[in-house]
Amino acid sequence: MSYVTRHWSSGPFVITAIVVMIWHEAGLRCLGRRSPPKPPSQRRLRSACFYGGLVTAVLAADSPIDYWAGDYFFVHMIQHLLLMFAAPVLILAGAPWQPLLGAMPARPGRGAAWSLRAGQRLRWLRAAWAVLTRPWAATALFSAVMIAWHIPQLFDLAATNGAVHVWLMLASFFSAGVLFWLQFIPSPPLRPRMPPLSQAVALIATNAVMWVLAMSLSIFTQTSWYHVYAHRPGVRLPAFADQQIGAAILWVCGDFWAIPMLIVVIRRLIMADGGVEAAFDQILGRSATRFGWAGPRACPARGGSAPAGPAREDA
Repeated sequence: MSYVTRHWSSGPFVITAIVVMIWHEAGLRCLGRRSPPKPPSQRRLRSACFYGGLVTAVLAADSPIDYWAGDYFFVHMIQHLLLMFAAPVLILAGAPWQPLLGAMPARPGRGAAWSLRAGQRLRWLRAAWAVLTRPWAATALFSAVMIAWHIPQLFDLAATNGAVHVWLMLASFFSAGVLFWLQFIPSPPLRPRMPPLSQAVALIATNAVMWVLAMSLSIFTQTSWYHVYAHRPGVRLPAFADQQIGAAILWVCGDFWAIPMLIVVIRRLIMADGGVEAAFDQILGRSATRFGWAGPRACPARGGSAPAGPAREDA
């Protein structure tokens, strides 16, 4: 029981989560007074998703999970997956953006909205947002962050430096997760910009990167990569076995999130293209012209005639 009740911390994630929850509730009340309310069940469901995402982020960063991540690599892997997968998905499903903006006073709120939309001082912020929210940029960033922080030198630095661990490693995991899952989950007024076929390709490619990383940590090596887990006092689990367990968690939990989302994407393809066969043709690349290369031309049926060319005008 002490594993659960001890080693909690009141870090920045806890304080931020409490402030954001209060702000969100105030925004819901303001929106209810300004405009016709949405069905209460829909609003409460979104709020529950949003608060669940905040709680998940707090559990990952300020609960005993963060404490034991310093002794066990597999716990560190659980922490990363919570911040890159669970918390961003729940927060985006909660669509908190309108309530958070609605809680601002009317005049300052309009001024802030104008500055974000057309202000000259924040052009760099709008430009950065435009780049980071491009579908393939967000996908590449997600995989790059995952790979970079598992390079032994960077991982050991974050494990031994609290500021690097919280403000760079954990923050980049969460930010990359939000940008990536925004390409799949509608979060009004934000909408996914990636078409269903590209969503399927991005999910498969990202999951393949996680498979390769998991195999590199377990199958393609015989030693522990990270010196910070070597000879930890009081830890009886060998460092390499700990690393193998962490790799298995990465493999299985990555599939746990990617496969359901891939099913959702396939359903979108079926609805858009009108059938299961057409959807799988898209995923398997049989309609390759969407990616910029031409497939084999269809031959005319036996006994039929070739397609007629443009009509020729007689002089």
